[in-house]
Amino acid sequence: MTTSMEKPRQVVRKFLARPQHEGVGAVVRRSIGRFELRYFDPFLVLDEFSVSAPAGFPDHPHRGFETVTYMLEVGTVLVPILSSFHILLVGISAPAGFPDHPHRGFETVTYMLEGEGVFGGGGGEKAGPHHLLLLGQGDGVEVWNRSDKPLRFLLIAGEPIGEPVAQLGPFVMNTEEEIDMTINDFEFNINGFEKAKHWKSQALVALGIE
Repeated sequence: MTTSMEKPRQVVRKFLARPQHEGVGAVVRRSIGRFELRYFDPFLVLDEFSVSAPAGFPDHPHRGFETVTYMLEVGTVLVPILSSFHILLVGISAPAGFPDHPHRGFETVTYMLEGEGVFGGGGGEKAGPHHLLLLGQGDGVEVWNRSDKPLRFLLIAGEPIGEPVAQLGPFVMNTEEEIDMTINDFEFNINGFEKAKHWKSQALVALGIE
């Protein structure tokens, strides 16, 4: 497909997700949720990781946000998680363009997995593996593969929530007072944390990670 759109989304910012160690022997590349980009409404964190036993992440509590894990080995096309959130795995094997039309008004990012692409039209921004691109508003997303090597990336679009964010580790609320209440709930095992004190996932028990 080589059709160009009238006003493709342009790249606003570009980040390289560098590897860091987390959990038990796991290596993570964090693009959203790092020092330079703490939050991109509605996205709190975007991590790329590949782990195998016995590496992994110890059990930990969450409150105030939804977690999504996208398995690339089994992932194919558009995956609806919520009505206001979509992930598209895109692969281009030849020098060609890929115009796409996510919902207007949605915040859109792309995360590069393989190859090199040019985003935002012919004079756009080049990006290689492990780069996150924040895209501005427009008619859609235009991406070009200018080489003979395969190009793969994730296109992620979400409807902005527009709410204040107060975060402490795995707890994300709107105010510091709500964070304090969440800590109190967790410490006293109440209001959703009733089983937190003694609960362990079966996978971690089997691996001997506690």
